[in-house]
Amino acid sequence: MGAAGGPVQLTYRIWDANQKPATQHIVDAIEAANPSVKVTIQLTSSQEYWTKLQADATSGSAPDLFWMNGPSAKLYESNGILLPLPDKLTADKVSLSNHPSSLVSLYSYKGTQYGIPKDFDTVGLWYNKKLFDAAGMKYPDDTWTWQTVQHAARKFTNASKGQYGTLAPPFNQENYYDTVFQAGGSVISADGKSSGYDQPAAVAGLKFWTDLVKAGSSPSLKSMTDTYPSQLFESGKIGMYYGGSWNTLEFAKNANLKGNVDVTVLPRRTKRAVVIHGLANVDYAKAKHPKEAAALLGSKKAADIEARRRGHPCLQLQPAGVGERHSAVPPEALPGRAALRGPVPRFENTSAWQSQEATVFAAAWHGSNDVAAAAQKMAGVMNTALSKEK
Repeated sequence: MGAAGGPVQLTYRIWDANQKPATQHIVDAIEAANPSVKVTIQLTSSQEYWTKLQADATSGSAPDLFWMNGPSAKLYESNGILLPLPDKLTADKVSLSNHPSSLVSLYSYKGTQYGIPKDFDTVGLWYNKKLFDAAGMKYPDDTWTWQTVQHAARKFTNASKGQYGTLAPPFNQENYYDTVFQAGGSVISADGKSSGYDQPAAVAGLKFWTDLVKAGSSPSLKSMTDTYPSQLFESGKIGMYYGGSWNTLEFAKNANLKGNVDVTVLPRRTKRAVVIHGLANVDYAKAKHPKEAAALLGSKKAADIEARRRGHPCLQLQPAGVGERHSAVPPEALPGRAALRGPVPRFENTSAWQSQEATVFAAAWHGSNDVAAAAQKMAGVMNTALSKEK
């Protein structure tokens, strides 16, 4: 029990306002099943989330539960900030076998589980059917290649009207990680000791995007910085967008896209590949009520609510259930229907190099530096950081 015999008070930090309603429904259901627990959701903007979390963890005042992502997990696990979960998994009868193994492994460190995946993210080619119809073009499908995208993007573009074929921001998970893998390259070597950016296939994966900007088929980097790319797509003047499954709710409620948006698998080059990722719920190592905090992690009820309210839960549901819940994302755009490369890169301190990607690659997107030179520079940054890994 909490203070003076009242309910146990827990805090749960998240960063996405679009997901807060679903999260609140999950919390409500858990509180109804556990009247002695009261949970307060803390919504922190994504821009401030990690800075604030690191400061709170250092001072010993982090929330009882919070969201964790794959690239950051190992740093928090290795520094004792997260609570190990094996005993709780047994006590609460939470089975990780119902979760994709690649996501489970993202939140395991030295044989110990620290987080239970709450959802999965994958990337698809979103397209505006209204613009395709006006141009007399067939909708994208699984036969599309990089060349098909480039051709369609040129046909759609009319810069004088503010209309562009696609958006080519320097985003890693949504964009160049996928195309690097599609070209047969890697971001990091299989042994985790060296960067893959200085290899020809990785350069090709980066150049796919810079070529779109250079050809004028995409707005400039400045335009995509001034207005977030997904918002540009929502204007109804962009033909295609490589976007995540997390865009589903946002696009579904947008007036310009309503009835006009659909999504399919990513186009291929030498192979079909897409990065997947998923967030996890984790407990703070210094949580005052670890047993009660564990009740929020990974239940089937939570996954069902996540599916109905958001659209891409982590539990592996039956195909019919997926179809019912992913009303804006057809099954062929989901993991399992395309060859998957696997989860996003994750190392001891991924942010040491990943936080510099946007700055290093910006010169190539602006056209002030050669793509291969930018890739070589980024490889150097990564190799320095990776050499310091334990």
